[in-house]
Amino acid sequence: MKIKEIADKLKISPRTIRFYEEKGLIAPDKQDDNQYRDFTEKHIWRLQTIISLREAGMSIDHIKKALQDIDGQDHEELQYYLELQRSVLFAKWVEIKQIIETTDDMIQIVKNQKSLPLPDIYELAEGSRRLREQRNSWQDKWGFDHLAIAHDQTVFSDNGAYKDYERALELTVKWLSPAFGEMGLDLGTGTGNLAGKIIIQGAKMAGVDQSREMLKHCQKKFPGIETKLGNFLAIPYLDGNFDFVVTSFAFHHLTDDQKLLAIEEMRRVLKPHGRICITDFMYTDEGFRSSSEHHHYTSLSTLVVVFENLGYVTKHEQINESLHIVYAVPIR
Repeated sequence: MKIKEIADKLKISPRTIRFYEEKGLIAPDKQDDNQYRDFTEKHIWRLQTIISLREAGMSIDHIKKALQDIDGQDHEELQYYLELQRSVLFAKWVEIKQIIETTDDMIQIVKNQKSLPLPDIYELAEGSRRLREQRNSWQDKWGFDHLAIAHDQTVFSDNGAYKDYERALELTVKWLSPAFGEMGLDLGTGTGNLAGKIIIQGAKMAGVDQSREMLKHCQKKFPGIETKLGNFLAIPYLDGNFDFVVTSFAFHHLTDDQKLLAIEEMRRVLKPHGRICITDFMYTDEGFRSSSEHHHYTSLSTLVVVFENLGYVTKHEQINESLHIVYAVPIR
């Protein structure tokens, strides 16, 4: 099949096909006598795959790597690239959603005041910019891919930062009291230890983590958990999916501003009356937090006030010097 024919069938231009050829994504056979390109069924399939990956937003370099994995039958690696792209696209979707909400706020101001005062424009624009910067600043500063292999051994050693780990997870499950058939989300799921305990109670669980290697271990241990690459600031699920959201030993990795954004994201993916449980390192006095080791720990009192201002009733318990559980249920 000639280049014009294949371009017409795939609804792309011959120039686009030549571009993919120049980038090394496709290498059609060429006739000996005139060097015309000759496309086989395999080339057509490959071009369609490239088109699909491009439409998903994948870069040329990532597509080249993904195609190598396809050729090598490394489906696990291809799945990772697609899941990574899905995570990126979801972050963009959350950002666009925020822009739409800001625009809706501006429209409402115009309806009510018949104008859009400059201070209101500045305030809305600044709020939107701040949220965008918080999402874009997310990164793995801790190297969890490298920590994954020894993670379970570390946390179940029950000393150091993970003192009372098992008891904290068990109390989290007890407070949640998941009902059979409920759908829950574990943010920063790691190797799935908390989600695994909840599944035993009969709930269905999804786990989100920024670490590919952590999720690999989670899937091996708990095949029933649906796992997705993502983070607190752009949860890779649509609105209103879950009966409850939990997180353990992960919330403290966020800055104070990011924590507020993360709570909004939790609320977004929850069903009406969905509940939240945060088990993590927190402090009750500034003296404890002043240590550089604890500077990202959450203020227990501030977290409770945040939930109460959002219409939640909370209960909390201190497990040890720095480990607390906060359970929040919406009043209405």
